[in-house]
Amino acid sequence: MARKKNQINDKALTVKRRLVAHTNPKLPVAEQYRTIRSNIQFSSLDEDIRSLVMTSSGPGEGKSTTAANLAIVYAQQGKKVLLVDADLRKPTAHFSFRLENHIGFTNVLTKKTKLLEAVYQTDIPNLSILTSGPIPPNPSELLASKNMDELLEIMYENFDFILFDTPPTLAVTDAQILSNKAEATLLVVSSGTTDRNAAQKAKELLTNAKARLLGVILNNRKIESKDYYYYYGSN
Repeated sequence: MARKKNQINDKALTVKRRLVAHTNPKLPVAEQYRTIRSNIQFSSLDEDIRSLVMTSSGPGEGKSTTAANLAIVYAQQGKKVLLVDADLRKPTAHFSFRLENHIGFTNVLTKKTKLLEAVYQTDIPNLSILTSGPIPPNPSELLASKNMDELLEIMYENFDFILFDTPPTLAVTDAQILSNKAEATLLVVSSGTTDRNAAQKAKELLTNAKARLLGVILNNRKIESKDYYYYYGSN
C-alpha cells in the first residue's frame, strides 16, 4: 500500500513540475512562458494569431511541456484556449493533465464524435484539452484530410486560441501538414542536446511546407541564479 501511495505522489509531483505555469506561476520559468506568449502576440500586430503548431526536430526536447505551459499562460490571460494533442503516435497530454484518453482528436477527425463532446474542461479556467484519442494507423492522412479543414473552422468558432502539440518534424510529416493549415508554428530545440543540423533540417521542412515559422524556443538552457532576480522581483 505504501509503495502504491508513493507512486501516486511521484506522479502528482511530476505533473506539478510539468505544469509550472499553473502550479508555480511566480517562478522564473513560468515568466519565460509569459514572455513567449507576448512575443507571439507582438509578432502579429494587425490580427491575433489564433492557431499555433508546436513541434521539435526530434524527441525529448521539451515540446509537449512547452505546449502545455504556453496554453496555460494564454488561458490565464482570459482567452478561451484549446490544447490539442495532435501527436497521434506518442500522445502525452492526457498524462500531463491526468485525463482519460478513450475519446479524443481522432474520434472527432473521423466524425464519430462532435468536438465539444470530446473536449475536457480542466480545472484551469479557460483551458480545455482535446486528447489524442485512439492511435490510428494513418495519422498523416487524417491530418491532411478535408475533415481536418472543417474541424479547424469549428475550433475557431468555439475557441480564441488553438494550440496543436505535434510529433517531431524529422520523424514524420504530421507537423508539416498541420503547420500548413495553422496560422503559425514554433520550433522547440533543447540546449546542448539538439543537433544543429537536425534543427536546420526541421526548419527547412517547415519552410517548404509553407509554415509561418515565428521562431525557435531554446529549452533546457542553464541560467545562473543571479539572472533570475528580475523575474522574482517583478511578481
